[in-house]
Amino acid sequence: MILLAAPPSPIGAHPMLVFLLQLTVLLGVAFALGKLATRLNLPAVVGELTAGVILGPSLLAHVVPGLSSWLFPADAEQIHLLDAVGQLGVLLLVGFTGMHIDMKLVRRKGRTALYVSLGGLLLPLGFGVGVGLLLPSDLLSGDKGELAFALFLGVAMCVSAIPVIAKTLVELKILHRNIGQLTIGAAAVDDIVGWSLLSVVSAMATTGLRAGHLALTIGSLVAVLVLTYLVGRPVVKAGLTLANRSSDPAVTIAVVVVMLLACAAGTHALGLEPIFGTFLCGILISTSGILDRAKIAPLRTFVMGVLAPIFFATAGLRMDLTLLAEPQVLLSAVVVLVIAIAGKFVGAYLGARLGRLNHWEGLALGAGLNARGVIEVIVAMVGLRLGVLTTAGYTIVVLVAVVTSLMAPPMLRYAVKRIETTEDELDREREYAASSQPT
Repeated sequence: MILLAAPPSPIGAHPMLVFLLQLTVLLGVAFALGKLATRLNLPAVVGELTAGVILGPSLLAHVVPGLSSWLFPADAEQIHLLDAVGQLGVLLLVGFTGMHIDMKLVRRKGRTALYVSLGGLLLPLGFGVGVGLLLPSDLLSGDKGELAFALFLGVAMCVSAIPVIAKTLVELKILHRNIGQLTIGAAAVDDIVGWSLLSVVSAMATTGLRAGHLALTIGSLVAVLVLTYLVGRPVVKAGLTLANRSSDPAVTIAVVVVMLLACAAGTHALGLEPIFGTFLCGILISTSGILDRAKIAPLRTFVMGVLAPIFFATAGLRMDLTLLAEPQVLLSAVVVLVIAIAGKFVGAYLGARLGRLNHWEGLALGAGLNARGVIEVIVAMVGLRLGVLTTAGYTIVVLVAVVTSLMAPPMLRYAVKRIETTEDELDREREYAASSQPT
């Protein structure tokens, strides 16, 4: 007689109650503050992060410590339940970020976009690594060592947030002007390289900085890129073609989610970040040319309206603004913020001038690419999860994401007003406006 192993016991009644109340409170407060932020012409992520800050160690733990410790107990299993929901949200969110990238646009802008993206990538990357080596490692870096912290900070400095940038360009009605297209193209290149570097640095933080491990990590990255091109493209096209045979949007949604999660699992199995896999899959889905975006609109609504606010509220829970009362932490935050803004701004501006753009176009590109938004928050969460950042270091990186996202729109608006509009751009705007009207 074969004795079968007993099935695992279900989640207990109390942990389930706490989990449901955590989701209820986090989503309710995050959604409300996110809507308030948008009414104030701020990115929704600012309000969603603020929800976590209010409910976390920055405020609630000090005002009502008993309620805070009951609702958000320092219990690993309870935290993992909440993190699982957040991880699903961030994987799908990064997948949609990949779908925002237009590779045809990147190729069309050619050398100028390359100069701008390289300037906006290399200078902040170098500045970030340099300042990371000088900051007090005992306060900001986790248990992975000073070099891992410095490399990670460099990666956090060089990313840009395509969703925030695209939204800003649409609101300013310049998305289809040359400067808008160039900004999106340069941001796309920066994000592709940034996610690749994040995977490498994350793997190095996990396995160590030895030459053999580094070679294996880079080999895994190359393998992923080759497989994405040779295998990923036909698989994604086949999946979407199959989905398009059905008029039911649920089929397309299921196919897209399965492909995103499968790619996340694939890169994770190779020792790279799961979000890198979903990002590459999003690009493949976007460039396939056969995705019916109307069918996945309900999925995007659910991700942006439910899963993303929960993730960002959870990210805010891990911030502790009271740490800024320590002079060393506050000074470090100011230094990191100044270096982050200056590095991206100067790098993009110099790249624009090398690409033969004028002064105001260079300033507009520097302003637009400075928005880090949701992307840097995700990077910070990765650093905290891997033990590269302490709570103080994590708080500083998220503050950079928020401040740069708030600064970008007014700076971009100021510079764009001084850029002449060509007739071709006006024709393109009229054509886009006409195509956007309901038939």
